Amino acid sequence: MTTGALIFAFNNEKTDYVAIAAWSARNIHRHLGIPVAVVTNQENHNELSIFDQVIFAEPASGGTRNFEDYGSNVTWHNASRPDAYNLTPWNNTLLLDADYVVASNQLRHVCMNNRDLQAYPRSMDVHGNHNLDSFGNPLMDMFWATVVQFRKCTQAQYIFDCMNMIKKNWQHYRDIYHIYSSTYRNDYSLSIALNILNGHVPHANYNSILGSLTNVYPSNALTEIDQDCYRIAWAAADGKKHHVDLANQDLHAMGKRDLEVIVENHRRARLSNSSLELAHS
Repeated sequence: MTTGALIFAFNNEKTDYVAIAAWSARNIHRHLGIPVAVVTNQENHNELSIFDQVIFAEPASGGTRNFEDYGSNVTWHNASRPDAYNLTPWNNTLLLDADYVVASNQLRHVCMNNRDLQAYPRSMDVHGNHNLDSFGNPLMDMFWATVVQFRKCTQAQYIFDCMNMIKKNWQHYRDIYHIYSSTYRNDYSLSIALNILNGHVPHANYNSILGSLTNVYPSNALTEIDQDCYRIAWAAADGKKHHVDLANQDLHAMGKRDLEVIVENHRRARLSNSSLELAHS
């Protein structure tokens, strides 16, 4: 059975998601030792060579979304995720957001435990808050589509088919679950699909990845202080500044501007090293 990672990377007017995905692919190779495929429409991007497979597809827009760190609305090309089952080249797939930072081998057990499909049902930030783990009215538990493992099997295919149905009828499901936001969101779609296919039983353990997804919100400053070590800084309500350093801990960088700086610094370091190697050859 082939096991590999799959990342969707569609650039918008603000963010070079292919560059972020390529940086992530290097981390995945280093920590997890599995191949990485990217789904993109950027046929001439200079970072495509790092991927083990490149799958060209057109993006499906989920509308616009306000990015706090950019201070503006941007096009949200994130509605193609339900096509992951049909697009993946792997029998066993680790589906990751491009902005998920792999800084450890903690996802190895997720790749190896032979589940049909699993995702994080909980998240937390550096403050220990869990305030984004439900949606709708009355509140419904949410599975995060940021990290999803699935196998080529009937159950996983049903879930992705159901997600596609929900996406195509988004207004209908917004009405049923009383979802305030008009923007299509993969987390909601995945959660509703699992709710339907699991007989409306909340938090079906079979589909749950143990532990919590670590979120870094756009209001936090994210910097890399060493390889696989990141500093998250914020100002409290009283104006006092705080920070925490996370070493060998995966995290979800919800703000893109700081992550782009980290990726660009790595690109420049590679170019500098290449120049030094050529100078000494």
